[in-house]
Amino acid sequence: MIDSLITAYPLILSLLATGAIAGILAGLLGVGGGIIIVPVLFTVLGTLDVPMDVRLHVAIGTSLATIVPTSLASVRAHHRKGAVDWPLFKSWAPGLVIGVLLGTILATRLLSGTILALVFAFVALCVALDIAFRDRSMPQYGDDNTLSGLWIYKPAASVVSAMVGAFSALMGIGGGTLSVPILNAARYPMHRAVATSAAFGLIISIPAAAGYIIGGWGLAGLPLGSIGYVNILGLAFITATTVLTAPLGSRLAHALTEKSLRFLFSGFLVLTAIRMAYAAVSG
Repeated sequence: MIDSLITAYPLILSLLATGAIAGILAGLLGVGGGIIIVPVLFTVLGTLDVPMDVRLHVAIGTSLATIVPTSLASVRAHHRKGAVDWPLFKSWAPGLVIGVLLGTILATRLLSGTILALVFAFVALCVALDIAFRDRSMPQYGDDNTLSGLWIYKPAASVVSAMVGAFSALMGIGGGTLSVPILNAARYPMHRAVATSAAFGLIISIPAAAGYIIGGWGLAGLPLGSIGYVNILGLAFITATTVLTAPLGSRLAHALTEKSLRFLFSGFLVLTAIRMAYAAVSG
């Protein structure tokens, strides 16, 4: 027992640090989930000499597991305020599920950690550029029935939602990082986009986390406390410390302008993309 605790000590401290950093950045930058947790946890696992073949898979699987309780809490809060667009959720749900299944199979059965790192780096860079340079002066539709005519409700949206689901499963994110900019570009009200994307997070994270558990079951080289590609220690400690430190990040955010926050987040994503790409090519 004592030997197990000594062995787990560096991992536990690293996971607590990961959750603390993720919480501060989430509160500061207004985002959460894998776009922050995956690169931080990936770096932490590297310092613990976890093999590259499983390192990113564990970071992604664990991140998806942490999104489940976060999404549940977020959806309940948004639903109480009537902000979740359930018709839109139902319209996107089939495509999201199909995309998640495809993305999970690709990640756990077909793609190496190197390819996953390059995918994460590419999408993170695209999101960073979108946040930094997209024109936010476009008028938005109001919260009325005119929204029913938007393409996001139509069958064509199945293709978009499937892509969101697939890339979310590949990257270990809840979907908001991709779906919010897409909905916003369609002139969909920002607060409803955020609220509905929280619901998307549930339908993405639950089957994806289960898929990563199955896909990594019994593999060698997994860090202590892992069930498949989901690290239970990571799920517990990251979730706990993220909740505790997010308010600190929120207080820091109020001291900065929106423009400063956008460029700060963009800079973080650019650095993340570079770090992940470097790790991929250097092995």
